[in-house]
Amino acid sequence: MIPWRLRPATPADVEPLAELRAVVLRADLERLGRYDAVRVRQRFRDGFDPSHTWVISADGVLAGCIALRPASDGPWLEHFYLEPSFQGRGLGSAVLRQVLDSHDGPLRLNVLQGSPARRLYERHGFIVDSEDDVDIFMTRKA
Repeated sequence: MIPWRLRPATPADVEPLAELRAVVLRADLERLGRYDAVRVRQRFRDGFDPSHTWVISADGVLAGCIALRPASDGPWLEHFYLEPSFQGRGLGSAVLRQVLDSHDGPLRLNVLQGSPARRLYERHGFIVDSEDDVDIFMTRKA
């Protein structure tokens, strides 16, 4: 396993993380006919809240991020992005396991149709609630 750690995000992280989001989501959004280079970054900026976001470092570099956004219907796992060179190496599972172990209660998320991330979420107990042409909405019970 790659050495990694989580640290709280700061406002200064918004641009590197917006760029990471654009890189990670590009192929899925293009496949769905929804990629817009400006919009993909702006949507991250608009929803970024450093108080609910953690930056993932591995091998001493930015490897990704993950957020838990509070909501009236329970928290949402959001902005879970890993730099492509760190994908498929067990880092996503390790980070998700730590976040899930530190949280009691159900968690919700959405993942893009056709995204390989869906398999990661299913392996960690998330089940499909509903879906549309773009998103799959999932919940993990307590």
